[in-house]
Amino acid sequence: SGSTDCICYTTVGISDPVTSALHIIVGDCQPLDVSSVHHNNTFLKYSVSLLGYGFYGDILKDSEKKRWMGPMRYDYSGFKTFLSHHYYEGTISFQPAKHTSGSPRDKDSCRTGCYICKKSEQQLAEQHKACGLKHEEDEEEWKVIKGKFLAINAVNMSCACPRSPKGLSPAAHLADGSADLILVRKCSRFDFLRYLVRHTNQDDQFDFSFVDVYRVKSFQFTSKLSEDNESNVTDIGKKRFGQFCRDHPACCCNIANSTWNCDGETLDSSAIEVRVHCQLMKLFARGIEENCKDEAAYSQNSVEELL
Repeated sequence: SGSTDCICYTTVGISDPVTSALHIIVGDCQPLDVSSVHHNNTFLKYSVSLLGYGFYGDILKDSEKKRWMGPMRYDYSGFKTFLSHHYYEGTISFQPAKHTSGSPRDKDSCRTGCYICKKSEQQLAEQHKACGLKHEEDEEEWKVIKGKFLAINAVNMSCACPRSPKGLSPAAHLADGSADLILVRKCSRFDFLRYLVRHTNQDDQFDFSFVDVYRVKSFQFTSKLSEDNESNVTDIGKKRFGQFCRDHPACCCNIANSTWNCDGETLDSSAIEVRVHCQLMKLFARGIEENCKDEAAYSQNSVEELL
């Protein structure tokens, strides 16, 4: 269920109630990675598909005020958010998922009985057994990126849907114990539009100088505003002026914070910590099978040739 049915499209390949009912009857089982979201060591929510800050967070926040419009509100809020072109400054820290066999830039899509998911699960279990989970998290190197971002997206799956057949990250895997972290840096409206259009066709959506993608097992984000507050800024006038700008975003100042879009629900805390839990949940599904249409067409051609 949901506005895009992305979980159903990513785990079954089609949004059809009868197909899903048959998977339940047969008892098909598909493990899923789940991300836990924390703020100041306090658990907030779980995320299965998308965590989006900036563009997708702003769309959700604006669309919640226009529920009376129905599904059309997403198109309206999306167009409005695109025109506003807000960027957000902050710091991303992440741990690369070194246990995974694949890469966000490869062409290996997650399919039924995925070899990469099985191998990644085994390698992650071996790492935990060898050095212990706590020791590994303490010792493994974190990478830090600072910048101005139009969008920060973390996906546990491709997030494919009818409007975006390949999803936000076509090579993301359902059960490899990692998430694909997509950073879209500040760029022109035209370049950002080119990036968005890539989601609707077969072109490489990461083939831009302002887009970076990493396969991670955990990450943290802190906005510039949070960093300034932690630095004990005592200028009361600046604080009041900053509050005025946040309450009246129509002024010339850029909005300091966005909202996190957590599987279609808003998270008001901009500073969050995210950890990916390998195969934490199981779903009545089989994963997407190989394209049966091509096989059917090939078989039909073979029969016609024989006749």
